[in-house]
Amino acid sequence: MLGDERVLVRTEWTDLPAEVRRLYPWEGSDLVVAGGHRLHYGDVGQGRPLLFVHGNPTWSFLWRRYVAELSATHRCVAVDHLGAGLSDKPRDWSYRLADHVANLVALVDRLDLRDATLVVHDWGGPIGFGAACARPERFTRLVVFNTSVFLEHVPFSIRMCRWPVVGEMLVEQGNAFLRAALIRAIADRSRMRGAVEHGYLAPYPTPADRIGHLAFVRDIPIEPDHPTRAVVERLTQDVPRLFADRPTLMLWGDRDFVFTPRFLGRWKQLLPQAEVHRFADAAHWVMEDAAERIVPLLRGWLAR
Repeated sequence: MLGDERVLVRTEWTDLPAEVRRLYPWEGSDLVVAGGHRLHYGDVGQGRPLLFVHGNPTWSFLWRRYVAELSATHRCVAVDHLGAGLSDKPRDWSYRLADHVANLVALVDRLDLRDATLVVHDWGGPIGFGAACARPERFTRLVVFNTSVFLEHVPFSIRMCRWPVVGEMLVEQGNAFLRAALIRAIADRSRMRGAVEHGYLAPYPTPADRIGHLAFVRDIPIEPDHPTRAVVERLTQDVPRLFADRPTLMLWGDRDFVFTPRFLGRWKQLLPQAEVHRFADAAHWVMEDAAERIVPLLRGWLAR
């Protein structure tokens, strides 16, 4: 548990600025998960389902262009993890990887997703693959943006956000993790102006809203005895065992300072069947940097 206060905050869709709602016009629904907390998700369109799973410090707003484009032919489900976006942001919740996975499994079961394509980025990788490993019969295809399900180098700037007191000041009080991402996670910073920037910031107006950002950073299993380390190590073994025969598309931003091309090399070993597209001019938020190229590429791959 992070802190002793039983604080619960939440941003509703109607709380978003009008310019943000125009970009993200789906009010969405809630699923009550363990502990009585509300997990927000969008469910748009019909057809074979696409399950979009975001990371930190983003929310389902990250996938807005993909949902808008692909919902004409597919059922697009985009989740907000607890502590993110329009979901509850309780202070008395674990925020461990295993519990995020359990929430996503509950959503997959509730919506009865079958013949689904898993689409993951950042922390969405271990969360999404964790759910897929729990329900492998429900997923037939994989789309992997910059992420990992294995342990590698963690940049010093992220490690610093885990420090006691310092991390809380930076991440919760100063909103530094998200504001830094708006600069460092994108190669073309002009894409983060106006309503797009406001969309990423809107669900996190106060320090209490940023508990999830801090919790995700603290759940990186750097220490050998970290409780999440065993979960990630199991994913490293289970993902290739369960999904080496599934059609896989990898879309990688080469200018990512976190998930560098070295991570992509490891992915090629785990899922050698993957079709890989690298974007030399894109950074961590490759789906923003290269959206105009990725959307038609993804649409064609899904049609095949």
